[in-house]
Amino acid sequence: MSGLLIAAPSSGAGKTTVTLGLLRALRRRGIAIAPGKAGPDYIDPAFHAAASGTLCLNFDPWAMRTELISANATLHRSGDRILVVEAMMGLFDGAADGKGTAADLAAQLGLSVVLVVDASRMSQSVAPLVAGFAGFRADVRVAGVILNKVGSERHEAMLRQALEAIRMPVIAVIGSDKALALPDRHLGLVQAGEHASLEGFIEHAADAVSEECNFEFLLRIARQGLNRPSAANIDRLPPLGSRIAVARDIAFAFSYEHMLLGWRRRGAAISFFSPLADEVPAADADAIYLPGGYPELHAGKLSQARNFRAALLDAVARGIRIYGECGGYMVLGEGLIDAEGKRHEMLGLLPVVTSYAARKRHLGYRHVMPLDHAIFQRAMTAHEFHYSTLISEGEGERLFQVRDALGTDLGPAGLRRGQVAGSYMHLIDLAGISA
Repeated sequence: MSGLLIAAPSSGAGKTTVTLGLLRALRRRGIAIAPGKAGPDYIDPAFHAAASGTLCLNFDPWAMRTELISANATLHRSGDRILVVEAMMGLFDGAADGKGTAADLAAQLGLSVVLVVDASRMSQSVAPLVAGFAGFRADVRVAGVILNKVGSERHEAMLRQALEAIRMPVIAVIGSDKALALPDRHLGLVQAGEHASLEGFIEHAADAVSEECNFEFLLRIARQGLNRPSAANIDRLPPLGSRIAVARDIAFAFSYEHMLLGWRRRGAAISFFSPLADEVPAADADAIYLPGGYPELHAGKLSQARNFRAALLDAVARGIRIYGECGGYMVLGEGLIDAEGKRHEMLGLLPVVTSYAARKRHLGYRHVMPLDHAIFQRAMTAHEFHYSTLISEGEGERLFQVRDALGTDLGPAGLRRGQVAGSYMHLIDLAGISA
């Protein structure tokens, strides 16, 4: 497998900015790249797509079966493209059960690891830090380091001298620069689609990465990965229908591209529409998917989207399957209370009321077992991440029985009424041994 994993000792080291800069810098040089994001993140991939000019897929070593990761990597890098995957958290940080680390992904796909180190508060100590990460697992190869937030030429010289002593190559050096910070909010970075100067930011990041970068060495280690057997045709999450209309705008942006890819490979046709623009699903759609996003930030506008509301009510009357995840689940409900405590009427297709005023963080991987087999038939893996709270829930068929990563029973989740269903779970894959 030709590819790189851009990792770090911990969160906050600048992995995303470095990855965006690398993707754009490689694109400038005419290098065919296939961007990826490790873990369940649904925000960073849009930034990667903007930087690289191509689709970004998630590779989740906890929630995805080994065969799905391998198959998607093979499909994604067709044409001998170089896989460039941004890790999540620290290189060896995983779920609550300790599994599913970025290092696991590197070992599985044979990716060379590039360690991004925030050097702003260290000098010679960089050597034992990097040496510890490089020697921690025999099946994970840390091939080089990118020094980030370097304060001066003297600081750089001290860092390089320390790393020379442990024979660790320095691939790039990036100076301290406040302009290389991305804005964030409660679920992560502010979305790419809301970043008014994103193109300029990516270009600046590419310039910063390119200033002192050994691209020849970077490409050499990218092509030194280990070959892994793979098969593109594997069992995947079944599509909701044969013609699926997917909501997509800044309120509904959290759909996983690997899932849409899987649906297409199963023969489904996918179209997109924007509820925020008061658009309606395709007339021939036999299923409607409302993914997660930030409906709590746009509740007032969504409540006034009359064409969208009428189309969804008509779809229910015609027996069209409708499924909502997290933010989509909130919109399927009767009401959404915003941060100021104001209630906005939602579609009213499920008997739930959610509140962003009564905030509580819900975060973690989930094992999901369908309770009502009208829509889903098999055990699945999922991820839950939201701050909104379910404050009332009426009668309906329960959708899932849920356990966390440690196997703790979290009880039932989600509801179904007829062909309308939803929950806070972001579905990722069919359950397998790797989960």
